[in-house]
Amino acid sequence: MTEHLSSANLPQTFPSDVYARRRNRVQHAVRERGLGAAVIATGPELAYLTGSWTSSHERLTALVIPPVGDARLVAPATDAASLAGLGDMPGITMVTWHDGEDPYLLVDGATGPGPVAVGSSLTADHVLRLRDVCGEIELASEVLASAFMVKRPEEIEQLAFASSAIDRVHAAVPDLLQPGRTERDVAEELDALILREHSRTDFVIVGSGPNGADPHHDFSDRILEVGDPVVVDIGGTVGAGYHSDCTRTYIVGGPENASKDVAGTYETLRRAQADAVAAARPGMTAGDLDAVARGRINEAGFGAYFTHRLGHGIGLGLHEEPFIIARSETVLQPGMVFSIEPGIYIPGSWGMRIEDIVVLEETGARRLNTARI
Repeated sequence: MTEHLSSANLPQTFPSDVYARRRNRVQHAVRERGLGAAVIATGPELAYLTGSWTSSHERLTALVIPPVGDARLVAPATDAASLAGLGDMPGITMVTWHDGEDPYLLVDGATGPGPVAVGSSLTADHVLRLRDVCGEIELASEVLASAFMVKRPEEIEQLAFASSAIDRVHAAVPDLLQPGRTERDVAEELDALILREHSRTDFVIVGSGPNGADPHHDFSDRILEVGDPVVVDIGGTVGAGYHSDCTRTYIVGGPENASKDVAGTYETLRRAQADAVAAARPGMTAGDLDAVARGRINEAGFGAYFTHRLGHGIGLGLHEEPFIIARSETVLQPGMVFSIEPGIYIPGSWGMRIEDIVVLEETGARRLNTARI
């Protein structure tokens, strides 16, 4: 996007017909797979299908999408007011229950014949009770993935905004990485900068020196020293709940202070990431794309130090399908949005990672992150 808008100016929800089309796609998948229903609890999946991020805590709230007919929203009476807008949506009927009643019977009453597919945010206590009442249960991941993985224009717009927002934060990072400061000092400033550009901070990773060898290190009181590689992985939420996620590896004091080993390894990593971005095409598998970056890193002798998948989908979930992982048979399609983030981690010494979010188009991958690598 060419103009710098604040996150508050992004739509917080979409028109009701957007959510209706999404539910219709899920209903079609339920019918095609011979399922009795898909049962979706609160969280990103419900937000995708209704626009609501309401939580009912331990009480069951479930959107039941049967093979045909209206969806049923089973909701506790304690949360009926906050969910009332969903009950007013065309194609959704809300049924409330009171403490002491059995909400699982209300779910069962809305299902058709066949197994019931449950969403990922349903906790084990609810899943086990649903199994007792509904019979055969399976995961709804495949049913939902067919709708979730390919992003629509309104979603790509928000993800592009999020990526631009986190790019602006990364632009300030070199000035923050001063010798004598701690990772915590930097992380606190990054949190404030993320909140200027986003509605919420999702995470801040500042991993300097040996801490960078831990891919999921957050930050500590370690003091930065000239020449330290520093992994900075940051993300936040914008608009209707879409996420940014971008990693850069910096050198305290500037790249001219990198050791020869660090500089050479970084060049291998940079080329591996660039190769994967250039290779991404509709029709290839996620496993094949992972192999592109992993192959270059293996050839350079660092294969044992690339310890995670190449990437993950992103949307209303920070990590969602498609997962760009070795041996995955998921076929990449236009409209998928995912990270490409190879890393090399030398235990006890340092680590490095480069991560961009890309959208897959007919001709290949387009980076949504454009901050300097």
